Amino acid sequence: MPVNNAKELFIRMLSDVRQRTEKTTKIYQELSGLAQDPNIKEALQSRAFLQDQTLSSLDRCFELIGEKPSPANDRLHDAFLEDFRRELGEIQAPAAKALFILVKANHLIHLRIAEYVALIAMADVSGHLGVGVLLESCLADKLAFVERTRRLIRHAIETKHEIKLAA
Repeated sequence: MPVNNAKELFIRMLSDVRQRTEKTTKIYQELSGLAQDPNIKEALQSRAFLQDQTLSSLDRCFELIGEKPSPANDRLHDAFLEDFRRELGEIQAPAAKALFILVKANHLIHLRIAEYVALIAMADVSGHLGVGVLLESCLADKLAFVERTRRLIRHAIETKHEIKLAA
């Protein structure tokens, strides 16, 4: 579908983010199902739960601009999942699997952050300040998750290091 102006680009990008949010919820559910560490499992389950709030915010954005989501193309997520499953299957050590899951979750959230930064700027320029507020709220949630994931990665590495030192 061709994009003819900035508004159409905004709607397409917002639609893409909405669809990816739905898919990302499923990815976090899958990641949490594969995680053996209870702390990592709980963090990923909480992330999936918060995705529902993000979906509500994105739906409200569409209401505010008087538009409906357009069909989106999401080959990137499909490729991400395919590679993730293949690579995870090759990892044998539980500690390495836990770390790999956290790193992949971190990759995924950084892609979302970049999209939100662009959408917030577009909302502000177009005069949709309410949409900008909702998108900034979604971005704040993503940034909090990055920080939490960073701490979990550090904890996983420290725990593995302590085990190695004790041996």
